Amino acid sequence: MRTLVQSVGFLNLALFTGVAIVALVQWRRSGGRAGLWAALAFVTLAAVVDAGGALPENPERDWEIVAQRVLIAVLVLFPYLLYRFTTAFRQATLKLERFLGLMTLVLLVWTFALRDIPNEGEPRPGAFTAYLILFLAHWAILALAVTVRLWRAGRGQPSVARRRMQLLSIASFTLTIALFLAAFISDPSVRLELAVSLFSTASALGFLFGLAPPAILRLLWRRPEQLRLQEAIAGLMGAASRDEVVRDVLPPMARMVGARTVVLRDHEGRLVGAYGAASDAQAEAADRVEDRPDVLQIPLEIGTLTVWTSPYAPFFGTDETQLLRTLGALTGLALDRARLFEGERDAREALERADKLKTNFVALAAHELRTPVATIDGIIQTLDRHPELDGDRRRLLERTLSQQGTHMRRLVDQLLDLSRLDADAISIEPQSFPVRERVESVVRAAAGERAGEIEVDVDERLAAVADPTAFERIVSNLVTNALRYGQAPIVVRAEQRDRHFRLAVEDSGPGVPAEFVPNLFERFTRSRTTRDRVVGGTGLGLAIARSYANAHGGDLLYHSAQPHGARFQLVLPVEPPARNGG
Repeated sequence: MRTLVQSVGFLNLALFTGVAIVALVQWRRSGGRAGLWAALAFVTLAAVVDAGGALPENPERDWEIVAQRVLIAVLVLFPYLLYRFTTAFRQATLKLERFLGLMTLVLLVWTFALRDIPNEGEPRPGAFTAYLILFLAHWAILALAVTVRLWRAGRGQPSVARRRMQLLSIASFTLTIALFLAAFISDPSVRLELAVSLFSTASALGFLFGLAPPAILRLLWRRPEQLRLQEAIAGLMGAASRDEVVRDVLPPMARMVGARTVVLRDHEGRLVGAYGAASDAQAEAADRVEDRPDVLQIPLEIGTLTVWTSPYAPFFGTDETQLLRTLGALTGLALDRARLFEGERDAREALERADKLKTNFVALAAHELRTPVATIDGIIQTLDRHPELDGDRRRLLERTLSQQGTHMRRLVDQLLDLSRLDADAISIEPQSFPVRERVESVVRAAAGERAGEIEVDVDERLAAVADPTAFERIVSNLVTNALRYGQAPIVVRAEQRDRHFRLAVEDSGPGVPAEFVPNLFERFTRSRTTRDRVVGGTGLGLAIARSYANAHGGDLLYHSAQPHGARFQLVLPVEPPARNGG
């Protein structure tokens, strides 16, 4: 039995020395306050174990007694250093910090002030008993704080980090049990010594696996994260849009490292996606992240991934961070692919719209041009075949020929306007002009004999800044539309407020059917009721008017008039952007 105790003692010496070496290597490799405190704590513990085995059980020489006091002082420091390791992640209250620091200092001074430390089997003086009680209380308080803080902190952490923190917590508690067993038994048996040694072995293994678990343990512990990673990769492979990529990958990223927030930005700093607590506020601060160990910034092909991890991630989550970098690289590829998919889809939809537009144009052109072309052809043939026609009949045919030619020219002009606007080939040159004078001129030209049905309610002092030709086209189309589809009275109003110029044309007709409003400004579209009721419209006027408004940085809006009728409102910025065509 004694041989077994000695063998376990040698094993413990090797294990605690290994723990110290691992802690030192990790600190040298990664740095950080937590790594420094861990290295100091476990080096002191290994020093006590290694040097304690070299000292005699009953020191008599002066240097042996001094070495014994130094080792006890170092042992006093171990739980305090281990406690400071836990506070490197989350600071404790100032009162608790001061209390534990003062208790450690008092115990260190008392260690060297003790007159005598009894050997094994000797009676314990009262002063030594009081010292031993304070020593154990100091150790118990610090060990309890370490155990509770690490165990609680492990909740919500990734699997590997949680298991490592739990192992360190259990190891601290197990070492405390071994210490108390050794302290309270004045005449220990071989079995008790073996129990103390085995508790120490369990503690050393817990510290060792908590600091550097073997690959097989990491693999077993990381299984939940591996499943999440596989699900995220599968989602990335099937994602066809940027929103789908963000939805499928950011939540697994956050869970993988226990992150509070994950923010993805492109190279221009624009927000691509955010996930987690307070994501809006932290997303806004993503481009002002300081050099903090708990904030990871991972460069990607498409931008930057910023992850607000827990304070424990830099020490306990190094492997998970590597997985996160791998998933980040895959995310960049998925976003590139999604961008290509979206571009292909947009191009396909544009082609479909263009094809539909072409089909509508051909149908409309065939329908709209058939009548004037047939009329013009008939009149020309009539004039050729009957040169004897008298003056009145000839003038009637010539007037009809002129009207049909005008209608065809207007249709061609509208098509040319749209094509030029689409190609940015129309020069928009804003300038200031009096609104009322310009509107009245447009009304006279567009309404002709029906100009009396239109009221111009515009302040004579009001001026607008816009391209005069484009402005006239917009107002002319709106007035023509009101005359063709609405009913008198028709009112044109204009004002300037909220840094915008607003002009409204309102009629008293039946208005626009509700089901047709979403398609009101589409090209070549007319409602069924207007097609049956009105002849001569092309379905291009409102589309042209809105395109001219957009070219000014403004818009053309529709509202139902009260109690009935249609109200079209032109909204232009006071300072329209310059837009020059090529």
